[in-house]
Amino acid sequence: MFDNLTSGGALPSLNALRAFEAMARTGRATLAADELHVTHSAVSRQVKALEAHLGVRLFQGPKHRLTLTPAGQALLPALTHAFDEIATAVRRLKSEGEDLHVAVNASISVKWLIPRLPDFAAKHPEIQLHLEELSPHATSHRGAQGVVRITPAARLADPLVTAFIPNHTGPVMTPALAEKFAADPLAAPRLSAQTHPQGWAIWAALAGVELAPAPELPFPHGHFALDAALAGLGVAILNWPMVTQEIAEGRLVAPFGFRRNENAFALIAAPGGESRALSAFRKWLVAQGKLTPPVPAG
Repeated sequence: MFDNLTSGGALPSLNALRAFEAMARTGRATLAADELHVTHSAVSRQVKALEAHLGVRLFQGPKHRLTLTPAGQALLPALTHAFDEIATAVRRLKSEGEDLHVAVNASISVKWLIPRLPDFAAKHPEIQLHLEELSPHATSHRGAQGVVRITPAARLADPLVTAFIPNHTGPVMTPALAEKFAADPLAAPRLSAQTHPQGWAIWAALAGVELAPAPELPFPHGHFALDAALAGLGVAILNWPMVTQEIAEGRLVAPFGFRRNENAFALIAAPGGESRALSAFRKWLVAQGKLTPPVPAG
């Protein structure tokens, strides 16, 4: 009965197409696996099956640094658009316009967004906000109407991007540790986040400081590094919006102040994801951004 529905040639497996699209969009099979809730090996198998079906290579290079071939680059935009359209249609059908799905980087979610959400809930009780974790380097998330992350300067002019806080970074530590290393605060143990491994190097370039070689104590996320700094384990490079309360309460000090970075905290709307709920959330983020205290002088 259904034999002739694909008379122009059998379409590839939908799972294979999803696996390729997620891997190509996120840049890594492990991130695609997390998004699709399958194993890393399952993603790899599906992509290989798709390549076999199409008779072309979609990725090239060593396993740890795969890049898209011209065929992969040609296929990705159409698949991303199609899956986004499907996700949008399903979301609208289920939510009737009042549910809002937003993906957020973990540290921003834990240390900035969630503590402020009671205000959003009070102002918009009709909107049911659903938060999902955004992979560290991803700028989109399947099924989310928007993502909140620190966004590179090159993306800020994009019509889908709304910056709501300019970013400043600087070293922070407890007052006791600052007193112990008063002669040179940078001699304290350095804390870093694996989601932003270049944090120290970027700050040093902005501040015009030459860092002496020293080991760093890595943590999986920025909010872990913040907690480690609060525990007195060392000095961490962190973003001003994430530590305003700790600085104001005197639990942390910033011996060198904060340096303006070119990126910004921003909301990136998904193509076709605009809704009344997303518009309300965007306006609320901008209003919250304006409440951010001024950056202290270094």
